Amino acid sequence: MSIAVIGAGAFGAALAITWAQSGQDVTLWGRDADVMNAMQTNRKVPRLPDVSLPAKITCSANLDIAFTQNTIALALPAQAMRPFLETHKQALSGKSLIACCKGIDLTTMTGPVSTIRQIVPDANAAMLTGPSFAADIAKGLPTALTLAISDDAIGTALQTQLSTPTLRIYRATDTIGAELGGALKNVMAIACGVAIGAGLGDSARAALMTRGFSEMLTLADKLGAERATLGGLSGFGDLVLTCTSTQSRNFRYGQSLARETGFDKTTTVEGAATAKSVTKLAKSLELDLPICTVVADLIDAKTDVSTALEALMARPLKEE
Repeated sequence: MSIAVIGAGAFGAALAITWAQSGQDVTLWGRDADVMNAMQTNRKVPRLPDVSLPAKITCSANLDIAFTQNTIALALPAQAMRPFLETHKQALSGKSLIACCKGIDLTTMTGPVSTIRQIVPDANAAMLTGPSFAADIAKGLPTALTLAISDDAIGTALQTQLSTPTLRIYRATDTIGAELGGALKNVMAIACGVAIGAGLGDSARAALMTRGFSEMLTLADKLGAERATLGGLSGFGDLVLTCTSTQSRNFRYGQSLARETGFDKTTTVEGAATAKSVTKLAKSLELDLPICTVVADLIDAKTDVSTALEALMARPLKEE
């Protein structure tokens, strides 16, 4: 069996490593030819310095090589997904395309699976999501993820292909729920990072996680997703991980907002764009999502931490 991974960042490389270690031939694509040639030669990943690339991984900056595979994992930032698909939709036609990103497109307010369906309608559109850090996967630490795809028969085949001794894949057909869980948990992780960065304490973090999960369910209900999906790995599981660990880029970004320390602009923070997208979406649907709104306002410097906290604490009292 063989697979291509588009995107040679930490997560894409980690997936390539675990699949190669399970016996698959993997093509790992990155856009920088010099970086990919170096990785092919020295078998090292710049963002995963503690691991080496197995021999079954071929590193390349040539998309034609990657496009020979029928199964392609798209480990690209959520906001880069649409332009990539639009540019290469003919080459991707009819293939199994697995989105490995978490976010909502800023321009169309659609998730990764919906975006694939719109641009490459004859592809098998799927999403791999759940509580996972690239370093853990690359090191072979036990990890469980959700594979969401509407066609359960194809999902079963992909589940078998993508599962490894250390990567356990559960499948689901509720792609909307998987999209929302993966995207919205990043917004809540930013909120929790703000709380910890501002010294508000673990009780505040727990409250944000709980009320944030309620907001996730509110939007899921409106868009026809299944609550059980949000209660699984792609929702609750991922929420717990990213809101409680400094390995989470979104959590660290939230800390930087609270401390006003600045953040590495080369680091992708999916939750920042998602907060803006979901706030716009909620407004169009006439939904009240106060935590998402506050996070978007903090990112755009429309408010500060103390004002945001005061606004949340002063909301009308209500039944849980």
